[in-house]
Amino acid sequence: MKRDDVIAPAPPSTGLDVRLGARLAELRAEQGWSLGELAERSGLSKSTLSRAERAETSPTAALLNRLCGVYGRTMSQLLSEVEAEPAPVLRAAEQRVWEDRASGFVRRSVSPPHDGLRGELVEGRLAKGADISYDRPPVPGLEQHLWVLDGTLAVTAEGTEHLLDTGDCLRLRVWGPTRFRCAGPGETRYVLAVVRP
Repeated sequence: MKRDDVIAPAPPSTGLDVRLGARLAELRAEQGWSLGELAERSGLSKSTLSRAERAETSPTAALLNRLCGVYGRTMSQLLSEVEAEPAPVLRAAEQRVWEDRASGFVRRSVSPPHDGLRGELVEGRLAKGADISYDRPPVPGLEQHLWVLDGTLAVTAEGTEHLLDTGDCLRLRVWGPTRFRCAGPGETRYVLAVVRP
Protein backbone atom coordinates (compact mmCIF):
# COMPACT_ATOMS: atom_id res chain seq x y z
CA MET A 1 0.00 0.00 0.00
CA LYS A 2 1.37 3.37 -0.97
CA ARG A 3 1.55 6.17 1.56
CA ASP A 4 0.03 9.53 0.68
CA ASP A 5 0.81 11.29 3.95
CA VAL A 6 4.03 12.82 2.67
CA ILE A 7 2.44 15.69 0.74
CA ALA A 8 1.60 18.73 2.82
CA PRO A 9 -1.72 20.50 2.36
CA ALA A 10 0.26 23.60 1.44
CA PRO A 11 -0.56 26.99 0.00
CA PRO A 12 -0.18 27.54 -3.76
CA SER A 13 3.13 26.35 -5.18
CA THR A 14 6.12 28.66 -5.11
CA GLY A 15 8.71 29.15 -7.85
CA LEU A 16 10.98 26.77 -5.96
CA ASP A 17 8.22 24.14 -5.91
CA VAL A 18 7.82 24.47 -9.68
CA ARG A 19 11.59 24.12 -10.31
CA LEU A 20 11.78 21.25 -7.84
CA GLY A 21 8.87 19.45 -9.51
CA ALA A 22 10.50 19.86 -12.91
CA ARG A 23 13.81 18.50 -11.57
CA LEU A 24 12.06 15.48 -10.04
CA ALA A 25 10.44 14.77 -13.41
CA GLU A 26 13.86 15.10 -15.12
CA LEU A 27 15.49 12.69 -12.69
CA ARG A 28 12.78 10.10 -13.32
CA ALA A 29 13.12 10.56 -17.09
CA GLU A 30 16.93 10.20 -16.85
CA GLN A 31 16.38 6.78 -15.26
CA GLY A 32 13.81 5.83 -17.90
CA TRP A 33 11.23 5.04 -15.21
CA SER A 34 7.48 5.37 -15.44
CA LEU A 35 5.56 6.83 -12.51
CA GLY A 36 4.61 3.25 -11.64
CA GLU A 37 8.25 2.14 -11.51
CA LEU A 38 9.20 5.11 -9.33
CA ALA A 39 6.21 4.38 -7.07
CA GLU A 40 7.47 0.82 -6.58
CA ARG A 41 11.00 1.98 -5.80
CA SER A 42 9.99 4.78 -3.43
CA GLY A 43 6.90 3.35 -1.72
CA LEU A 44 4.93 6.45 -2.73
CA SER A 45 1.74 6.44 -4.77
CA LYS A 46 1.74 7.43 -8.44
CA SER A 47 -0.72 10.25 -7.72
CA THR A 48 1.53 11.67 -4.98
CA LEU A 49 4.55 11.55 -7.29
CA SER A 50 2.61 13.08 -10.17
CA ARG A 51 1.33 15.95 -8.02
CA ALA A 52 4.86 16.65 -6.75
CA GLU A 53 6.33 16.64 -10.28
CA ARG A 54 3.60 18.99 -11.52
CA ALA A 55 4.07 21.26 -8.46
CA GLU A 56 0.41 20.94 -7.59
CA THR A 57 1.46 20.80 -3.94
CA SER A 58 4.56 21.42 -1.87
CA PRO A 59 6.48 18.20 -1.06
CA THR A 60 7.29 17.41 2.56
CA ALA A 61 10.70 16.54 3.97
CA ALA A 62 9.62 12.87 4.17
CA LEU A 63 8.71 12.75 0.46
CA LEU A 64 11.95 14.43 -0.59
CA ASN A 65 13.95 12.10 1.66
CA ARG A 66 12.42 9.04 0.00
CA LEU A 67 13.11 10.39 -3.49
CA CYS A 68 16.65 11.39 -2.53
CA GLY A 69 17.20 7.81 -1.39
CA VAL A 70 15.97 6.47 -4.72
CA TYR A 71 18.12 8.92 -6.69
CA GLY A 72 21.22 8.67 -4.42
CA ARG A 73 21.32 12.34 -3.45
CA THR A 74 21.22 14.30 -0.22
CA MET A 75 18.33 16.72 0.19
CA SER A 76 20.75 19.64 -0.12
CA GLN A 77 22.08 18.25 -3.39
CA LEU A 78 18.57 17.96 -4.80
CA LEU A 79 17.62 21.47 -3.69
CA SER A 80 20.87 22.88 -5.05
CA GLU A 81 20.11 21.35 -8.46
CA VAL A 82 17.15 23.68 -8.85
CA GLU A 83 19.26 26.74 -8.11
CA ALA A 84 22.06 28.49 -9.96
CA GLU A 85 25.67 27.40 -9.30
CA PRO A 86 26.44 28.37 -5.69
CA ALA A 87 28.86 31.20 -5.08
CA PRO A 88 31.94 30.72 -2.83
CA VAL A 89 30.50 33.24 -0.35
CA LEU A 90 26.84 32.94 0.47
CA ARG A 91 25.52 35.90 2.45
CA ALA A 92 22.90 35.26 5.12
CA ALA A 93 20.21 36.96 3.04
CA GLU A 94 21.04 34.69 0.07
CA GLN A 95 20.89 31.38 1.94
CA ARG A 96 17.96 29.30 0.73
CA VAL A 97 15.29 28.51 3.25
CA TRP A 98 12.85 25.65 2.74
CA GLU A 99 9.89 25.02 5.01
CA ASP A 100 7.82 21.92 5.63
CA ARG A 101 4.79 23.56 7.22
CA ALA A 102 3.04 20.26 7.86
CA SER A 103 5.77 19.05 10.22
CA GLY A 104 7.03 22.36 11.64
CA PHE A 105 10.49 22.02 10.08
CA VAL A 106 12.49 24.92 8.61
CA ARG A 107 15.77 24.19 6.80
CA ARG A 108 18.36 26.84 5.88
CA SER A 109 21.09 25.77 3.48
CA VAL A 110 23.99 27.70 5.04
CA SER A 111 26.70 26.07 2.91
CA PRO A 112 25.06 24.16 0.07
CA PRO A 113 26.72 21.31 -1.83
CA HIS A 114 29.34 22.34 -4.36
CA ASP A 115 31.24 20.41 -7.02
CA GLY A 116 34.47 19.06 -5.61
CA LEU A 117 33.33 19.35 -1.99
CA ARG A 118 31.82 16.51 0.04
CA GLY A 119 30.44 18.53 2.95
CA GLU A 120 27.54 20.86 3.47
CA LEU A 121 26.18 22.86 6.39
CA VAL A 122 22.49 23.15 7.28
CA GLU A 123 20.63 25.05 9.98
CA GLY A 124 17.47 23.29 11.13
CA ARG A 125 14.60 24.58 13.22
CA LEU A 126 11.89 22.39 14.68
CA ALA A 127 8.75 23.97 16.11
CA LYS A 128 7.55 22.99 19.56
CA GLY A 129 6.26 19.41 19.37
CA ALA A 130 7.67 18.78 15.86
CA ASP A 131 8.50 15.14 15.16
CA ILE A 132 10.02 14.05 11.82
CA SER A 133 10.91 10.49 10.84
CA TYR A 134 12.94 9.40 7.84
CA ASP A 135 12.65 5.76 6.78
CA ARG A 136 16.14 5.71 5.24
CA PRO A 137 19.10 8.01 4.63
CA PRO A 138 19.27 9.69 1.23
CA VAL A 139 22.76 8.19 0.85
CA PRO A 140 23.69 5.12 2.97
CA GLY A 141 26.61 5.80 5.30
CA LEU A 142 26.06 9.55 5.27
CA GLU A 143 28.23 11.19 7.93
CA GLN A 144 26.41 13.72 10.11
CA HIS A 145 27.53 16.03 12.92
CA LEU A 146 24.57 17.59 14.71
CA TRP A 147 25.17 20.54 17.07
CA VAL A 148 22.24 21.92 19.08
CA LEU A 149 22.28 25.73 19.27
CA ASP A 150 19.05 26.26 21.24
CA GLY A 151 16.53 23.96 22.86
CA THR A 152 16.37 20.21 23.31
CA LEU A 153 16.48 17.70 20.47
CA ALA A 154 15.86 13.95 20.58
CA VAL A 155 17.53 12.09 17.72
CA THR A 156 16.90 8.39 17.19
CA ALA A 157 19.32 6.43 15.01
CA GLU A 158 19.90 2.66 14.87
CA GLY A 159 17.25 2.16 17.55
CA THR A 160 18.95 4.44 20.11
CA GLU A 161 17.52 7.79 21.18
CA HIS A 162 20.03 10.53 21.96
CA LEU A 163 18.70 13.46 24.01
CA LEU A 164 20.68 16.59 23.16
CA ASP A 165 20.60 19.90 25.03
CA THR A 166 21.96 23.29 23.98
CA GLY A 167 25.64 22.94 23.08
CA ASP A 168 25.60 19.13 22.74
CA CYS A 169 26.90 17.47 19.55
CA LEU A 170 25.97 14.08 18.10
CA ARG A 171 28.29 12.44 15.51
CA LEU A 172 27.11 9.47 13.48
CA ARG A 173 26.95 7.68 10.16
CA VAL A 174 23.40 7.12 9.00
CA TRP A 175 22.54 3.66 7.69
CA GLY A 176 18.86 3.27 8.57
CA PRO A 177 15.78 5.11 9.82
CA THR A 178 16.19 8.30 11.86
CA ARG A 179 13.86 10.47 13.88
CA PHE A 180 14.24 14.13 14.90
CA ARG A 181 11.96 15.33 17.70
CA CYS A 182 11.75 18.70 19.41
CA ALA A 183 11.88 17.45 23.01
CA GLY A 184 11.80 20.74 24.91
CA PRO A 185 9.14 23.27 25.81
CA GLY A 186 10.04 25.57 22.88
CA GLU A 187 11.58 25.57 19.41
CA THR A 188 14.84 23.71 18.77
CA ARG A 189 17.56 25.15 16.54
CA TYR A 190 20.58 23.14 15.41
CA VAL A 191 23.40 22.97 12.89
CA LEU A 192 23.86 19.84 10.81
CA ALA A 193 27.17 19.22 9.06
CA VAL A 194 26.72 16.55 6.37
CA VAL A 195 29.63 14.75 4.67
CA ARG A 196 28.95 12.40 1.78
CA PRO A 197 30.82 9.08 1.90
